[in-house]
Amino acid sequence: MQGAGLVLGPLAATVLLGSGISHDAVWRLLLALGAVPALSVFYLRRKISETPRFALSAGEPDVARSAIAARGTRSVPLLPCRNRQPQSIIGGFCVLATNRVLLRWLAGTAGAWCLLDFAYYGNTISSPEILRLLSPHATLLHNTLVQLAIFAVFALPGYVLAIVLLDKTGRRPIQLLGFGMMGAMFLLIGLVPGMTQNAAPFLALYGISYFFTRFGPNTTTFVYPAELFPVEVRTTGHGISAALGKMGAFAGAYLFPVMLASSLGIRDAQVVAALVSLAGLALTAILLPEPKGKSLEELSARAYNLPGAALAPARAQAGQR
Repeated sequence: MQGAGLVLGPLAATVLLGSGISHDAVWRLLLALGAVPALSVFYLRRKISETPRFALSAGEPDVARSAIAARGTRSVPLLPCRNRQPQSIIGGFCVLATNRVLLRWLAGTAGAWCLLDFAYYGNTISSPEILRLLSPHATLLHNTLVQLAIFAVFALPGYVLAIVLLDKTGRRPIQLLGFGMMGAMFLLIGLVPGMTQNAAPFLALYGISYFFTRFGPNTTTFVYPAELFPVEVRTTGHGISAALGKMGAFAGAYLFPVMLASSLGIRDAQVVAALVSLAGLALTAILLPEPKGKSLEELSARAYNLPGAALAPARAQAGQR
């Protein structure tokens, strides 16, 4: 849905700007519209049942069966799992910190998410300023339409292709390809002379970087921590990864305008984004496995270095660690 939001946001801005409303009112209305999807969470969250594996690990098989039945599956074998106390935040962190496999995965998921968000939010939040530097005399409405075109032509199809190919191609190849192509596009913008003085080639490379951000780490960094970590520490691992991502987003959103306003300019800012993207490529290649085709139980067994036959007792033992 982030892809839809990328299009709807500038589309709403285009409509408001084209209506002749003052800019002072436009940004207030756009900010208010942001409350609509936020408030919808209160309704939608009530419609989402607990995951069967979490219910099983908490010793609630009836809740697990209800969740499965609500999704239209009537007969699913459930592995027995003994009752246990819910994992505390500190307990989950200790499991992650003392398990070498989980710690390596956490460094990969959190590090890649952080680096992605630095490059992504740095470019996206600063895109109006980047477009203004590219075309100093263009109107705000013109630049908003250009931004809308980039998102609609490049970003949204990237999301769609990721949805289609994620389970066929795998998470790791898509994340590697995405980071690699992002780095390549940013380097071309930053290192090819005159690139930022020619709108057409600049926008083409800038748009391609957005395509591979979506058909790449801006999709897979959300998926990786949800799949890799065992149920006992999944929300802790995912939460830490997301938190590091937002720290990267904060750094990118803050530093990109500073770089654009300084002697570095667009070109050097894109070189920085390229280096960050290539660092994400390296982290993915070194630290993250491919979870495609593996059940959550198989990944949990791998995390705890247990044979496949020990999956059922492994989950009970994991709850005691």
